[in-house]
Order: sequence, then structure tokens, then C-alpha cells
Amino acid sequence: MPEWMKPYALSALLLLSVLYLGVQALTGQYGLLTGDERAATLADREAAALRLTEERQELELRVRYLQTDHLSRDLLEERARVLLGYADPADHVIRVSLTTPAPTQAAPAL
Repeated sequence: MPEWMKPYALSALLLLSVLYLGVQALTGQYGLLTGDERAATLADREAAALRLTEERQELELRVRYLQTDHLSRDLLEERARVLLGYADPADHVIRVSLTTPAPTQAAPAL
């Protein structure tokens, strides 16, 4: 470094630091220009939290009705049908094959 630049080295370092911090204050993760993204993320997470809270309440209700002191016959019958694969004679059942057919091989060309 030339002698005439040595007195300005500290000033240049401070200027670069201020510029870096200024850019980060505007565009960084918590910067002024990213407020809309944070608001959108917050809204998404609040909606997910609300959905999970409702799902938890529904599951707690189902668990309460499956306990021996508050047993719900309808819920018990529904769970037994699902787990055992049975259907009520009054139910309309549509059977669907879950296996996928194997791909056919084309005949070799001669």
C-alpha cells in the first residue's frame, strides 16, 4: 500500500462497513424491503396453525368418544369397519383395484 493511502485506510474500512450495514438494513432477512414477505409468511403460518388447532380439536373429540366411559357406538362401528374392511349391507360399495397393470412389452421389430 502506498504511503499516501495509509491515512485513508481506516476511513475506507469504515465507509465499506457503513455501506454493507446499510444494504443489509434494506434488503436483509429483517430488512425494510422484506416486510411484505414476512407478513405473507406470518399469514400462512397463522392459517396453518388455525387448521392444525381445528384438526386437533376434532381428534380430541374422537378420542373422547372412543374411551370406555364415553363410548360412542356409531364411532366404534365406523372405526371397526375401516380397520376390518367390512361394509354394512345397506352401504353402496365400489371396488377399485389398487394394483397397477404391468407395462406390456412391444414385439421386437424384424
